[in-house]
Amino acid sequence: MNETVFTYAAPGLKFGAGASAEIGHDLGQYDARRVLLITDPGVAATGHPTRIAEQIAAAGIEVVVFEDAHVEPTDESLAGAVEFGRSEGPFDAYVAVGGGSAIDTAKAVNLLGTNEGELMDYINAPVGRALDPEHPLKPLIAVPTTTGTGSESTTICVLDVLSLKVKTGISHPRLRPTQAVVDPELSMSQPAMVTAAAGMDILCHALESYTARWYAEFPAKRAAERVPYCGANPIADMWSEKALSLLAGAFRTAVREGSDAPAREQMALAATFAGMGFGNAGVHIPHANAYPIAGRVRDYRPAGYPQEEAMVPHGMAVSLTAPEAFRFTFSAAPERHLAAARLLDPSSAAVDSPDLLPDVLTTLMRDIGLPSGLAEVGYDDRDVSDLVEGSLKQQRLLATAPCEVRAEDLAHIFADSMEHW
Repeated sequence: MNETVFTYAAPGLKFGAGASAEIGHDLGQYDARRVLLITDPGVAATGHPTRIAEQIAAAGIEVVVFEDAHVEPTDESLAGAVEFGRSEGPFDAYVAVGGGSAIDTAKAVNLLGTNEGELMDYINAPVGRALDPEHPLKPLIAVPTTTGTGSESTTICVLDVLSLKVKTGISHPRLRPTQAVVDPELSMSQPAMVTAAAGMDILCHALESYTARWYAEFPAKRAAERVPYCGANPIADMWSEKALSLLAGAFRTAVREGSDAPAREQMALAATFAGMGFGNAGVHIPHANAYPIAGRVRDYRPAGYPQEEAMVPHGMAVSLTAPEAFRFTFSAAPERHLAAARLLDPSSAAVDSPDLLPDVLTTLMRDIGLPSGLAEVGYDDRDVSDLVEGSLKQQRLLATAPCEVRAEDLAHIFADSMEHW
């Protein structure tokens, strides 16, 4: 039998300029008396976390601050954050102020502050043991300062396992933040390349969930077998379509004119809506490919990010194989690929071609200054087999693709993504 049920869940949402000033009040609704605020050094330097901590304290709540979250978290950085949280705890609630890295770090600290064990116990199989947490987590308020990751809406914590050179994650419904506080003013200082990379994450969230395997095409599940990623469905479609429309009007402007408040607000809305879509439908090939692209980086250091170590930012890594991935999946759902292309670029050619969405994507990527392909971030054809191996480990994501994905298919996608223009 095929599935007849889809599920939908999302955190509470407070959106708008100035929303981050009300977190002390919000925490009071959860009877919090002592909280841990988690951020990273770059975000800490903006002053936003200090201001938020002071406003929480003014509400009569004790605040401990951890500002060493690692950009693109690793198993080592998360272990250090967990150790801090356990040694300074217990806490009644957690607040994450930052991009997906800070929010994902807070998810891990919350998980291991309320449950026994270590990271590998909860990391997705086959890398980890994929255990379910035994105890409920504490309330987590997620305050994104970048417009892109959607981590404030999702049940996923993403990390690099350094010894294996693989990016993976922890996935469980209990990791979903209790409340998302989205204040567009916090993203005004976001550098252009961060806006571009994070924006491509929004875009791929919307595109991948919109083109994912339809929920009713999966085998039927028992109640205990249901997972947050249930495939494309009517509610997730609505959020994805709206996110694509917002990106069509705001993305290029937000990268070019970072101080444009209306564009920043539309990007924040797009990130929120895309998160509500993919956080339930799921993502597929571009995200699966992004894990080894980011995990095996050698020397690439993008502008706008910390320069101390090499990295391919998550959203950038996702985007680099997206044009070829959607060329590959076109035949499984032509009408959806064409509709998505026209939402993203209403002026796109009136042709029903497998090339339409890839062409719209590559034009956008070039316009916002992203790398021209995998070669520009340090890969070549000799790396294809290793990249395929890393992507194949992401079966949870590949299973959401609208068609079967074999090793040879991934090899073609990686090879054809070395240079897009």
